[in-house]
Amino acid sequence: MIKKLRGKDIMIEDIHVTSPDDLVAAANLKMVRCNIGGLPVVEGRKLVGFITHRDILLAGSEAMGLKVEGLMSKELLIVDKDTSIKKIAKIMSDTGVQRIPVVEEGNLIGLITQSSIIHALANNLD
Repeated sequence: MIKKLRGKDIMIEDIHVTSPDDLVAAANLKMVRCNIGGLPVVEGRKLVGFITHRDILLAGSEAMGLKVEGLMSKELLIVDKDTSIKKIAKIMSDTGVQRIPVVEEGNLIGLITQSSIIHALANNLD
């Protein structure tokens, strides 16, 4: 049943990431090649930020030579693996955020996207 689904049930575990020291151009290329709109920024496994394709577009071409750390968002909405799908969907609906990192003890363990929720709905509707 859909109401019983938690973050751990719908999160993407094989996540593409970048580091704060990577160039914005490299992060942008990774997003394009992987057909994704954003990357968690990690040091080791510790989540330190998030950068999106939109961030890069808004910053303009001069941002390509910057390090990711200079453009990434540092104040993030996060959830844990036991957060309900209802709460995750509410956060996305209320804030417009399309991607929410799943974190355990500061470490990135998954990512929930709007597509994750759509897939969960499609696979669990009776």
